Amino acid sequence: MKNTYFGPMQILDTESPHFQGDPHRVLGLHGEGKRIRLWRPGAPYLHLEIQGKQVEANKVGAEGLFEYKSPLPLRPTDYRVYTQGGALVHDPYAFEPTVGEVDLFLFGKGVHYRLHEVMGGRLCTHQGVQGAKFAVWAPNARSVALVADFNFWDGRLHPLRRLGSSGVWELFVPGLKEGEKYKFEIVTEEGALLLKTDPFALYSEVRPKSASVLFETANDAWTDGKWMQGRKKEGPLNIYEVHLGSWKSLQNYREIAHALGDYCIQMGFTHVELMPLAEHPLDESWGYQVTGFFAVTSRFGSPRDFQYFVDHLHRLGIGVILDWVPAHFPSDGHALAQFDGSYLYEHSDPRQGFHPHWNTYIFNYGRHEVVNFLISSALFWLEEMHIDGLRVDAVASMLYLDYGRSPGEWIPNRFGGKENLEAIEFLKHLNSIVHEKFPTALMCAEESTSFTGVTHPLERGGLGFDLKWNMGWMNDTLQYFQKNTLFRSYHQNNLTFGILYAFSEKFILPFSHDEVVHGKASLLSKMPGDDWQKFANVRLIRSYQMCQPGKKLLFMGAELGMWEEWNCKETLPWHYLHYDRHLALHRFFQEMNQFYLQKKSLWEEEFEWVDCSDRENSVLIYLRKGEGVLLCVHNFSPNFHARYFVRLSSLRSVKEVFNTDREEYGGSGKINPQVEKGEGGCFVQLAPLATMIFEVEFVY
Repeated sequence: MKNTYFGPMQILDTESPHFQGDPHRVLGLHGEGKRIRLWRPGAPYLHLEIQGKQVEANKVGAEGLFEYKSPLPLRPTDYRVYTQGGALVHDPYAFEPTVGEVDLFLFGKGVHYRLHEVMGGRLCTHQGVQGAKFAVWAPNARSVALVADFNFWDGRLHPLRRLGSSGVWELFVPGLKEGEKYKFEIVTEEGALLLKTDPFALYSEVRPKSASVLFETANDAWTDGKWMQGRKKEGPLNIYEVHLGSWKSLQNYREIAHALGDYCIQMGFTHVELMPLAEHPLDESWGYQVTGFFAVTSRFGSPRDFQYFVDHLHRLGIGVILDWVPAHFPSDGHALAQFDGSYLYEHSDPRQGFHPHWNTYIFNYGRHEVVNFLISSALFWLEEMHIDGLRVDAVASMLYLDYGRSPGEWIPNRFGGKENLEAIEFLKHLNSIVHEKFPTALMCAEESTSFTGVTHPLERGGLGFDLKWNMGWMNDTLQYFQKNTLFRSYHQNNLTFGILYAFSEKFILPFSHDEVVHGKASLLSKMPGDDWQKFANVRLIRSYQMCQPGKKLLFMGAELGMWEEWNCKETLPWHYLHYDRHLALHRFFQEMNQFYLQKKSLWEEEFEWVDCSDRENSVLIYLRKGEGVLLCVHNFSPNFHARYFVRLSSLRSVKEVFNTDREEYGGSGKINPQVEKGEGGCFVQLAPLATMIFEVEFVY
């Protein structure tokens, strides 16, 4: 019978080793340790070193099979094999599995919370020998092999064994070291040959190359113990959203750490939120189409470089939130898509498994192994990389089966509804285990619908997130500010409506990257009026954001007064700070941030309207209460009022403590050195397109 090659192993005749998913059954040590069988297809001869003595193995059976019979029993470490390059290595097929039965059981149930230590390519010491263990889930593969630099990417040389019915394939390869590039060669049931990156890889080649790279994280190099022990969820949260590739012209995580950390301290940001840094092939996806859910992108250095980045920011007192994308993954052939030739991580029906908006696959949240993969990814970033929080991207697309689809393009749930029940359970499971293991980590949802209970506790039927992006507030606010100031009086409801639901969830108020791309214009360019009014409006919208209840997020570049939309291929225009008007705006952002951090009343939740009815003048007035009381007055029109009456009873004292119209910010200087009290209130000088904040005391 003629041999037929299907990839990493052959369909062999009766004189050949029948691997059939278990090469260890044939290869390695057998016969009570007295018989060594080796697999070297194409080799004319094969030599071994046994206890320091060189011997030659004999060809047996099918082409590529060699055997040596020892007079004495041997252990796996008693012999080594000469490779094609002349190196001596231990025999991979003499070692026991690196994945235990308990690991496989927990993985099958979807509850192995240290899965990232078991699966993928990992450097390790196994049975006293240093090397690397490889484990990959490919239940529908006919065969799986390891291909790498060390074996000349020859899929015949290192077939993996299938571990029972788990769908996991495994192999320990002695002698491998950090930096080895590898992939998995998979033969599908139909006989097609696929080259796939390791779904659990910690590192990858720099794009456009895509091989996985063996690497270790530096768990003993952390110096942020004080930060990690003192980390808490309470307090101010002023987030600077950053795309590392375009923030500044810096090439390495270590360089960026020092520049970004110093900038956040200077500007008064408490946290950075990093747009996705998991490995991704396309720069223009901004990281939102992930191919390596455990691998920090190699664009800016190694995993240890990234650990240095986080460690350095922590030592400066800056938290690090990372965008994390469990909602979808790209269709690139080298990654998760149809991983073993079947729809493994995704649904087979495109009505369930494909995003028409993004042309990406949707995870199958009903499959235990897929859920375990994603939860393990989240835990990996929190544990191994000391991330302080995850911002879960595109939650709305996960919650609803009809997201982005027309009638007939989606499949209802078992109750006939549009909610994705499996995704909802996944999110609850995710938040439950994250908060159990990392009680002070923040879980933030980018969720744009009115889905109830996103930040409500699990025991009250919620999803269990800590915070939710308030997309409605952001959209309403931006729509209002883009109106010509002559017509704002007709749209004041855009601003007041948000307070009706401001306390229904725990919100982050964002001005995010999505609002300054794709023709939406930069924050400055959105604003109506001449240049003076545009800058005044930017000061006004930022100060309005800072005064409203909720945590704060600002995308990079707004503080520079960018005229152009953000472009991921270009660095921010830092040269703008050479111009007085932009420098003044930058100073405003800095001092506004510092003021926010100093005033506890602005980051506690108590809010009270004073006047929300002055539509004619486009003025809003309210109190923020905490340690003291702040009176916030916003004039959304360009009109100046020399004596505007604010109705407040029982006033003892009023003092202006912040005004966005100060000349040093680029304003007209209409400030309130003194405030005149009157019967039932006070008179203030109402600056144009400005926020005025007063400390007030009452007679009780």
